[in-house]
Amino acid sequence: MSVKLPNEEQLAEVAARMGFSLSPADVKSFQGLMQGYVDAYNKVDLMVDPLPEVGYPRSMGVQPPKEENELNAWYVKSTVEGAPEGKLKGKTVALKDNVMLAGVQMMNGSSTLEGYVPNVDATIVTRMLDAGATILGKAHCECFCMSGGSHTSALGPVCNPNDPTKSAGGSSSGSAALVAKGEVDLAIGGDQGGSIRMPSAFCGTVGMKPTHGLVPYTGIVPIEITIDHAGPITSSVADNALMLEVLAGPDGYDSRQIDVSVSDYTEALGKPVKGMKVALLKEGFGHPQSETEVDEKVRAAAKRLEELGVIVEEVSIPMHLDGLDIWTPIGLQGLTQTMMLGDGYGTSRPDLYVTSFMDFHRGWRERADELSETLKLGMLFAQFADDQYGKRFYGKAFNIVKTLRAAYDAVLADYDAILMPTVPIVATPIPGPDASREEIVQRAFEMLPNTAPFDITHHPALSVPCGKVGDLPVGMMLVGKMWDEATLYTLGNAFEKSGDWTGW
Repeated sequence: MSVKLPNEEQLAEVAARMGFSLSPADVKSFQGLMQGYVDAYNKVDLMVDPLPEVGYPRSMGVQPPKEENELNAWYVKSTVEGAPEGKLKGKTVALKDNVMLAGVQMMNGSSTLEGYVPNVDATIVTRMLDAGATILGKAHCECFCMSGGSHTSALGPVCNPNDPTKSAGGSSSGSAALVAKGEVDLAIGGDQGGSIRMPSAFCGTVGMKPTHGLVPYTGIVPIEITIDHAGPITSSVADNALMLEVLAGPDGYDSRQIDVSVSDYTEALGKPVKGMKVALLKEGFGHPQSETEVDEKVRAAAKRLEELGVIVEEVSIPMHLDGLDIWTPIGLQGLTQTMMLGDGYGTSRPDLYVTSFMDFHRGWRERADELSETLKLGMLFAQFADDQYGKRFYGKAFNIVKTLRAAYDAVLADYDAILMPTVPIVATPIPGPDASREEIVQRAFEMLPNTAPFDITHHPALSVPCGKVGDLPVGMMLVGKMWDEATLYTLGNAFEKSGDWTGW
């Protein structure tokens, strides 16, 4: 892709857009000074881009017919066999379709990306294959992951396996649905506002949002570097801990990974929980949209932990109710600047930049009308805020995050975990094809108040199914100290072993 010297008309247009008042002579002068930059760019273009090597044979994959894809949870199926031995030998995996699998098409839920084929494997893909896993393909996700429902993918909604008329949650909608239906053993999810935990709660799976940076995000389509998390969605706590053992640890590329602390998470399974202390968060219950039966199921789950010998005490963190508001400037302006205007990566961090993705993704500008209503809404307001007020609210929100993190840490200094509903509701109806924009947006974001705060504070959070309301699962969320996923697995495993949640 050679770079050419801008002509005078192009340069004048750029100058005007940047607020410079240049005369024709000024334009000509600046143009003459730019040849060295053009030469440098073209030299860089000819240099070798040192991307990680790709191993393990695979095919491009095929979109399965409807009769083989009842929930519309698969985007493409492509079997990739991993190493002959390893921790994940015999386990099958679905990748959320924002995870790059070299040679296999991806679309990240958006028609503007259809036809893109990555040329790298995400770090976590290599790690799972090296551990003996078999990847079966890519799972549908929401349009650029901007929805907590399962109705914004360009190829139609993903259905809940417990009730096909209901949402599977999002944005890792297909990942949770496929695990819950038993089509795969394990799945990868991504979580910027709750997108591992929310579909896990709706579908009845176990979902871990690890501490920020524990799992490398290299080769996964970013939303916003400070809230990007990837993690496991599984049918059991034991499988979740096993999968995280394979995924976790620095990879030498991802700048999110600072002072990472890794554990042998499976060693946390089966440990006694008697005497452990859990804080029942008062503000995690009784949201305006909360369903009484959901709150009751989670309180009953807390009682079950007490029966196991866990000390459960109610605590109050009033600032928890501000968490989603604090998330909003970070999430909206961050995703607009990085994921969209920044061609998926933005600048100013020493990551592995997948330039083939950046080149392809730029095309959204000519097809912006195809983006989901949820993404359009976020981008419109973020750009308005940026035009009118600059980045101050993004920056101030980050300053306030420190206070919110300290409020959770103060409780976690005395307790092993904080407990609350993962989401305040059970799976909602999927909006119909003629649904209003208002309904589409409501169904995308109404479940966020308990999950989003921990994406900005970076605490690990585990969603475990704890009962049903009718046929629909309810999720209990356990939040832990930084890098202490092991304690959450100890508690979650003991709870899971205490009985069959589907009958509660």
